[in-house]
Amino acid sequence: MNNIDALIERMAAEVPPGHRELPGSMLDRLAELTAELLDARPDCTAELDRYLSVQHRSIPVPPQRVAELIGGQRIVVTGGSGCLGTVLLDQLTRLGPRELVSVSLSEPDRPVPGVRYETVDIRDRGAVDRLLHTLRPSVVFHLAAERDPGLAEREAARTLHTNAIGTRNVAESAEDAGVAHFGYASTGKALRPYSSDVYAESKRMGEWVMGQVASRGTMNCAGTRFTHVVDNSIVLRRFRQACRLGRPVRLHSPHTLFYAQSAIESAQLMLVALAEPNEPVFRLCMIRDLDWPIRLLDVALGIVRESGRAAPLYIAGFEPGYEPAPYPGLYDPQFAGDLSPLINALEAPLARPSASPAVDVVPMPALPSGDLLRRMTALEQHCLHGDDARVRATADELAWAMLDETLRLAAPGTLRRIVRLTTPYRAEMTAEHLRMDDMFRRHAGGAPEHTPEQQRAAIAAR
Repeated sequence: MNNIDALIERMAAEVPPGHRELPGSMLDRLAELTAELLDARPDCTAELDRYLSVQHRSIPVPPQRVAELIGGQRIVVTGGSGCLGTVLLDQLTRLGPRELVSVSLSEPDRPVPGVRYETVDIRDRGAVDRLLHTLRPSVVFHLAAERDPGLAEREAARTLHTNAIGTRNVAESAEDAGVAHFGYASTGKALRPYSSDVYAESKRMGEWVMGQVASRGTMNCAGTRFTHVVDNSIVLRRFRQACRLGRPVRLHSPHTLFYAQSAIESAQLMLVALAEPNEPVFRLCMIRDLDWPIRLLDVALGIVRESGRAAPLYIAGFEPGYEPAPYPGLYDPQFAGDLSPLINALEAPLARPSASPAVDVVPMPALPSGDLLRRMTALEQHCLHGDDARVRATADELAWAMLDETLRLAAPGTLRRIVRLTTPYRAEMTAEHLRMDDMFRRHAGGAPEHTPEQQRAAIAAR
């Protein structure tokens, strides 16, 4: 065991995870151990610099195709007041549109010259219909969403109403208004075939909605999965605020690694998706090379050193909205390094190059809609009443049903390979992952090995 691992073990032993508030004695001890960590990890500043430098990255965009689609056209961007929306509007202004319209709930922090700003709640289908039928845009980019996973857990009804039902409202209204091209902003968290986390769940539902709309062939639909955007980082803001206020810097885990991209890459990725050929299937675009993942511990230590304050690090444990460990069958080593890490093992065999050499594309099969639409309608009704408990239960049932339909359409050979990959890890799986794995096995041709009761008993015994 190296010195850093030993210090981290002492931190966790002396001040265990789970505390909402820490007494002064614990804070003092954490401050001492953090100072030792800083001495033991002198290169944390270099890792913070690498993380911050991601903001300057960009990817190539097919200029002629994008200019043809934007030049002289009316373009609508939902969520245009946010960080990514503002950067996308900046990019679009250079392509000669006839009119750019931002649709958001809030005023922009940095208005883009020449952009018309409209205040509309995407949860209000009538308001969305009136706006899009009046404007009749050629292109809609849909970025409006609740994006904070922690807040999504505290406000499940509002988040699912915005991210799932709101996406359906905008996409169907755009289709009715004769929009030719629609771009949807999803998240890397949606690569999980199933998730009980509200934010990931809501965005995966948004991808399903887009698949249904695209399958009708009346509107060209493509989307993007974004990972951690440094320019708009919730983690970075929280760490710096904690240092400024002299509060503990809270980490989920000292072992957390994550990929990052820039706001400019994200906007360019939306333009690459727009340039995808017109076909009646929803295409998801992801940046292929996101560089080596960032180590969260080093970012936190680098920010503490940057602040010049003796802010203590606290390993607080995973909060709701953040998954401690992925499903063991999430990735297939056969494709590792060749495809974007935002593409899962089910999707990898379908991936193909895009119009940009930096981007992979996955055509997403449209799932059968009957039962799922009924569940989505029930979810909307519970969202309207603000009943978080019923919203969560209904959303979870919908998420499991979506997984079932996804696996029903998957290639048997792909499912069998995933089952072989997960077999050595079954004894260590959570109840949620066991249920997922049993569904994979059933669709691959093997019987489930655990009932829900057996899953709960297995977890209780550990």
